[in-house]
Amino acid sequence: MSFTEAIQNRYTTKMYDNTKKIDHNTINDLKEILRLSPSSINSQPWKFTFVSDPKVKEQLAEASFFNADRVKDCDTLVIFQRIDNIQFIENHIYNNLSERVGEYYDTFLKPSGEENIKNWMNKQVYLSLGVFLSACAEMQIDSTPMEGIEPEKYDQILGDNNYSTLFAVAIGYRNSKDDNQLSITPKSRLAKEDVIAEM
Repeated sequence: MSFTEAIQNRYTTKMYDNTKKIDHNTINDLKEILRLSPSSINSQPWKFTFVSDPKVKEQLAEASFFNADRVKDCDTLVIFQRIDNIQFIENHIYNNLSERVGEYYDTFLKPSGEENIKNWMNKQVYLSLGVFLSACAEMQIDSTPMEGIEPEKYDQILGDNNYSTLFAVAIGYRNSKDDNQLSITPKSRLAKEDVIAEM
């Protein structure tokens, strides 16, 4: 299957078959793919938590609004967080990255203030989401990106004050009764000429 075919075939899964499991090696591949995700100035201002423990998933489901069933029934829930401690990201930039990167941060990012720095970090985490969803599609793993959660409650359950939850992705294998699958609900996208331009 080509990458284009994989993307054509992916959809946002609404029902998971909780009896089907993703094998250990595939989960490890997904972890490595996330680790290798691109970010501006190689900032990597993120943390990815893979949750498969049913008891923890049950807690997280209670903080997931209408996504509760997806959280409980998926094989693994992946939580995407960004660094919430500005000193933490600055230490990383100054200690682990090049002097040139530190100069860029000091010149263009630091003067913009904490809120703008955090917004900039959010964008980096969303870059990793695109990589992750694409990887899942290529590996024929079903996925559900979810902003419909309570991030503060997720943070309390995860218990790391240096990071803040942005969103989560349920992964696993679809339930045959899922009415969002493409054989029942065809994919709807704008026409190519409406979104692609050439100059």
